[in-house]
Parts: sequence; structure tokens; C-alpha cells
Amino acid sequence: MSLSDIEVTAFVGPAGTGKSHRATMVARQNGIDVIIDDGLVISRGRILAGRSAKSEINRLRAIKRAIFEYPEHRDEVANYLSKNSPAKLMILATSDGMIDKITGRLGLNHPVRTISITDVSSPEEIEAALRERKEKKQHVVPAAKAQIQQNFAGKLVSQIRGFFKGREKDESRNTIVKPLFSFNGRVTIGSDAILEMTRKLLELRNHVRKIRDIDIETDEDKISLSVELDLNLSGMSALSIAKTLQRKLRMGLSYFTGMEIRQVNIRVNEIFL
Repeated sequence: MSLSDIEVTAFVGPAGTGKSHRATMVARQNGIDVIIDDGLVISRGRILAGRSAKSEINRLRAIKRAIFEYPEHRDEVANYLSKNSPAKLMILATSDGMIDKITGRLGLNHPVRTISITDVSSPEEIEAALRERKEKKQHVVPAAKAQIQQNFAGKLVSQIRGFFKGREKDESRNTIVKPLFSFNGRVTIGSDAILEMTRKLLELRNHVRKIRDIDIETDEDKISLSVELDLNLSGMSALSIAKTLQRKLRMGLSYFTGMEIRQVNIRVNEIFL
């Protein structure tokens, strides 16, 4: 079997309406063993591949993780599905557009059916789920506690029973987590903050003798960076040092800001032996 043989079902509803809480029940009712939810491949309460979007440090990175925008994450999940090829697969998403992004990036077929959260939950249940999300900032992951502890970097809150008791011990359990990005208010990262982060990252490197100029361009969640430097060679070539600085700046800025680093240009003004 290949990815083109997998029958895809979409389970769609706005964020916080209880999709993850209902996921195991909906999958069982439709004869589906494997679920994709927020970047994870899950079956019978076990995480088989991927990384949870709820483990990210901010909402922007969580969204990117959920739609498999990071190449290593996408390749891991696509390779797992290609090697194991479940006959049926259910994808949880907030919209049809999100479903299209996920299936496109993973190389999966378009869904043969779409199930809405309103098909399986009453208006009162959806309202209660939304209120719980808003007040407590808690999210449900359709996997057992032990699985989440290995995968999730945020705050583990508690564990709840699912809707069906399966043959496997962990199949009937969901886990409630509190992601790191669940906070009130809005966060804006200005160019001055990115400039100071860049300067600090460069000052940590012994080969940087002097920072001549730093130019930053931001476009929504993307950063383009150009730096002009004087370098101390200290047994390394200027090219090797510049490549190392590129890599360190890309990793550091991506980690601290959660933004995509489009390019890092290094210009060497002077070198000192």
C-alpha cells in the first residue's frame, strides 16, 4: 500500500469546540484506527509519530506545527504513513482549508467525507467546551498520559476517560494539557527586540571582533537579516566562521521569536589574524 491508498476522513470544527475530546469516539464509529491531531499521529491512545503543536512556545509556531510546515516534522510523519499505510485515517482540523494544507503537505488524498463537530456534539456541549477552553486554557490530547509525558513540553493538567473502553488499557483515555502558548493578551515582537537578540547572539561568538551593521526586514512572521562584521580568524577561515554565524543566528532567532528566518546574509568587512 502507499499514501494514495489511504482513505482520509476530515473531522472539522472551530478551535476549542471539543474535537480532540470526541476524536476517539468518532474514529471508532467510522472504523478508523489512526488519527492526525495537531501534528501527532495517534492510534488507540498511543503516539506513533510526529510532535504536538501544543508543545510549542507560542501560537504562531503551534499553527505551523499543526499544518506540517516544518520539513523534518512533515517528512517524519509522511515516512511513517508511507511505511505503515493505515487503510483509514482521520484528520482533525479547524477548517476545510487547514485540511487541504495538511493533505497537500503529507501527500494524502482529499477526504472522502467530512464530519463536523456539530454532527457529534450538541450546541450545549460545544458551548461548554468553548467556555472551558476560554476560562482554563486547557487542551485535550487523545492519547494516554505516559505518551504525552514523553512528547509534550508544556504543563500536564490531568487525565480523563474517553467514550469507549477498548481492549488496550490506554485506548479509553484522553489527557488534558496546558500549552505554553496559552496566555491572555497579544505578543508583538518589534524590530528593536530582534536587533538586540541578534547583537547578543553575535557577541557570544569569539570570532566576532566588531559588529559594523545589522539590517532587519520583517514580513508578517518572517525575518530577513543582513549583518556586516569584522572577524578574528583564530585558525578558521572567514568562510567557515560566516557559515557558523549564519547557522547560529538562524537557530537562535527562530527559537527566541518563533518566527521563520527567511535568510541570513553575512558580509565580512575586515579580517584579523
